[in-house]
Amino acid sequence: MDEVRAFEEYLRDERNYSERTVCSYTRDLIEFESYMQSLEEPVTWQTLTTDVVRNWIIEEMNRGLNPKTVNQSLSAMRSFYKFLLIRKRVSQDPVHNLQGPKKEKTLPSFVKESEINRLLDGDFFPDDFEGQRDKLILLTFYSTGIRKSELIGLDVMDVDLAQGQLKVTGKRNKQRIIPFGKELHDAMTAYLQARAELPGLSSDETALFVDAKKARRVHPAIVGERVKKYLSLVTTVKRRTPHTLRHSFATSMLNHQADLESVKQLLGHESLSTTEIYTHTTLEELKQMYNQAHPRA
Repeated sequence: MDEVRAFEEYLRDERNYSERTVCSYTRDLIEFESYMQSLEEPVTWQTLTTDVVRNWIIEEMNRGLNPKTVNQSLSAMRSFYKFLLIRKRVSQDPVHNLQGPKKEKTLPSFVKESEINRLLDGDFFPDDFEGQRDKLILLTFYSTGIRKSELIGLDVMDVDLAQGQLKVTGKRNKQRIIPFGKELHDAMTAYLQARAELPGLSSDETALFVDAKKARRVHPAIVGERVKKYLSLVTTVKRRTPHTLRHSFATSMLNHQADLESVKQLLGHESLSTTEIYTHTTLEELKQMYNQAHPRA
């Protein structure tokens, strides 16, 4: 078995990486392998040097490739070489100390609290099971900050109404507990009653959020489509996705004096630096409010 395929199995079977991440890493490595073989003097993973990788970075940037894409490929190679060193398939790591291209810092987009309140307090959702489910989906995203995959993966047994908390399974199957308030508690209680009365739903179906017509776990595309549909009614932000609501949750928490470490734990971030971007968001919002409100601004 070649090195890339062995690494693919390692990520999937031993590290429990998501299928999306495994496919992304594998694709990047196979593409770089093709680049190595296309050189005037072809190299292998064992003979690859830092200079070759640096030249590849320059070529990719000259082609107009996004720095984020190049850095993602470098991240795949760094993980790959750690694996190769552990398995003693190489004697050196040519990408360990190599810096990737600087990427532009972009602030995450978020929906204003007033817009979220108008949506959740308004009369936008149909008075049927799907309308009730869709409203709960948006409320859950905004109340907990969970990812789309985490929401879709929720089972009924993950909801603890007595304690007011969710058990969420995140990246690499890591679990965390997220508390929720009275509004989500009441909405969840009403939804679970409606779900129990849904025609055609098998007693073996464990999914919390289900498709009323197919009587099984709701499809990711449906979740994304419904979030976009309803956010479009109240906001003009360009990105109207479940992740936008995750950003909105974090921004609202920090705007209301939550500490950064708590928000990190709730979001399931491994590093505090990942969470710190939201402090820039809240600062930017504060600047906008100042410029709008201060008479001498």
